[in-house]
Amino acid sequence: MSDKIIRWGIIGCGKVTEIKSGPAYQKTPGFELLAVMRRDENLLRSYAQRHNISKYTTNADEIIHDNDIDAIYIATPPDSHKEYALKVAEAGKICCIEKPMAPSYSDCIEITNAFEEKNLPLFVAYYRRSLPRFNKVKQLINDHAIGQIRHISWHLSKALNPLDLSGEYNWRTDKQIAPGGYFDDLASHGLDLFTYLLGDIENASGISTNQQELYPAKDAITACWIHQNGITGTGSWNFGCNTREDKVEIYGSKGKMTFSVFDELAILLENENGIQEEFIENPENIQLYHVQNMRDHLLGKLIHPSTGKSASHTAWVMDKILGRVTLQR
Repeated sequence: MSDKIIRWGIIGCGKVTEIKSGPAYQKTPGFELLAVMRRDENLLRSYAQRHNISKYTTNADEIIHDNDIDAIYIATPPDSHKEYALKVAEAGKICCIEKPMAPSYSDCIEITNAFEEKNLPLFVAYYRRSLPRFNKVKQLINDHAIGQIRHISWHLSKALNPLDLSGEYNWRTDKQIAPGGYFDDLASHGLDLFTYLLGDIENASGISTNQQELYPAKDAITACWIHQNGITGTGSWNFGCNTREDKVEIYGSKGKMTFSVFDELAILLENENGIQEEFIENPENIQLYHVQNMRDHLLGKLIHPSTGKSASHTAWVMDKILGRVTLQR
């Protein structure tokens, strides 16, 4: 593996792959982005030309079964993740799936089992687990900078956007794909991060509603949970507020830490030494460290922090908060 170039194909070269992820595969030594797929032929051709990718097709099966491709990155909307992932597993290839991994915990388990049965690596693009900013938060927690952790809280609110008001189709507010609306797409990032920082969640519950009735999915959710180590947590997400806010607070026995999941803000540490701020910039291609960690995982240098197993746990937490019938973990 150390001498082999891993050749990747992308299924769904849409907006997320333009800057966030696609170029990261091109910048990672030992990886090559060889082929891309998208249904819209004009947009597909434009993407391939702009990113200097030699192979492109509107047929996902051609990517999956191409003998020149070793690994597949699935970057389509979540409702198609399982279909493509099971095909990738059957083809015996490495896979990375965009988050959320699938619309339900049961789908995530089915995908994960398919790769485990064939002993194939399965990664999920919860890239915050690999970002230096959040690994600094993890280091401060492990160093007991605020003592023993007692509680974590997160509030995320956003104003309506033009697409919400237009009534046009948006998979992020289609309850068949994202029953929690923007909660599924955005809150999954934070809840996954919290399990990375504080350990798996033992139980969770929530209240969800559609306050605005602009689209079929939910737009307001509140939740509480408890981690296996006894740390409690609360969250609130509202996607019809006038004020945007993204604030995480971790309370400890000797201080408090504040940071943002999405906003480019400093980590604020308050303890007996006073108030300290540290800003750690994200890379231009925000999935760069996530992708580099996949390469190091394949080289046996580390265990990647975001796998099918960890992403399935996040899906279980999301299902519990939304009150969906879910399998036992």
